[in-house]
Amino acid sequence: MKMSSQQFLDWKCKRITLLAMSGAGKTTLANKLPKENWFHYSVDYRIGTKYLGEPILDNIKRQAMDVPFLRKLLLSDSIYIHNNITVDNLAPVSSFLGKLGNTQQDGLPLKEFKRRQALHHQAEIAALNDVPDFISKAEDIYGYKHFLNDAGGSVCELDNIEVLETLAKHTVIIYIKIPDSLEQTIIKRAKTDPKPLYYREQFLDQKLAEFMSINNYTDTELIPPDEFVSWVFPELYKSRLPRYQAIADQYGYTVNANDIAKVSNEHEFIQLIANTIALTEKDSLCH
Repeated sequence: MKMSSQQFLDWKCKRITLLAMSGAGKTTLANKLPKENWFHYSVDYRIGTKYLGEPILDNIKRQAMDVPFLRKLLLSDSIYIHNNITVDNLAPVSSFLGKLGNTQQDGLPLKEFKRRQALHHQAEIAALNDVPDFISKAEDIYGYKHFLNDAGGSVCELDNIEVLETLAKHTVIIYIKIPDSLEQTIIKRAKTDPKPLYYREQFLDQKLAEFMSINNYTDTELIPPDEFVSWVFPELYKSRLPRYQAIADQYGYTVNANDIAKVSNEHEFIQLIANTIALTEKDSLCH
């Protein structure tokens, strides 16, 4: 939602959505806010526990059934499998998304990879649409004063206006923009330790064809999974930046990741947002 700087400061129960690429400092910021005052809603956590919980467990069980020792115990109900997803440990969600490529190197066939991508797409939309309900629960049931929505890194990929309008209606949307000085560090980190990611299907099709042409791969089964993820991340990063900015320009506000990093407490965070709103108002009047 849009409001004046003073209206934001006077807002008794602040509700904020954070948009940013991984590495912009969202989690670090959330940990600086007093946990007794702020309800931290993680979209990725909601995806893993609510909307992809069963597919994630099915995937783990499928792997376990390939091990004779575990297969026997599972079939006799001697053991059960449970994932331990937390806000700080979303590895089960990543492992479910997986990486495209050679199945002998733990890659996924293209059809299965796209199936999981589609499931994640649906789950992310559902988790974001749950925000209004959780705002009410956080206040009415648990007594939290403020609400922080960590919208995850791929919200700009959804192309879903209804979701954005829901977030804008119930929260102040803050885009944490990564400065050029930090950009290469994030890209280098992602290429050094490539992780599963969500891609828009159109983007995936385009970049996959480009990657295969450059490297003379005739079949996705030949692709080393980490090689594609490492190559595509800078392309994904560049494609997401204008999408984030467009959301912030229409529905919210933009803050610099360096300024977020300087925040050390709740007061400084609130004041940073108020100052950002004031600057945006001033710029609007000038234009």
